[in-house]
Amino acid sequence: MKEQHVNLGEIAASATGREGTIWTLEASRDLNANLVRFGAGAGVGEHVNYDVDVLIVSVSGVGLVGEEGEEHDLANGDAVFVPRGSTRYTRAVSGDFAYLSVHRRRGPLRIGG
Repeated sequence: MKEQHVNLGEIAASATGREGTIWTLEASRDLNANLVRFGAGAGVGEHVNYDVDVLIVSVSGVGLVGEEGEEHDLANGDAVFVPRGSTRYTRAVSGDFAYLSVHRRRGPLRIGG
């Protein structure tokens, strides 16, 4: 049976010392959802995503999402919509920043470990 319910906060809390993608939704053929975690100062460097719109939702800690020259502070439960074609980056402010990245399926996300 495919997993229908997960506690992302517990997954993030149990990933101490790990960075990058720590959980991926496997059950959907249409949707990519990845839980990504970074320590203070780390994150995904500036890049342009030409393929898909992305919703980024903070799960734990404090971080930043840069999008088209603006910085958005994220704490638990905050969300930022990043349209395709936008320049973006993420950076952890606290040592336990974890966020969910959700978009239309295009292939696996490959960030860190």
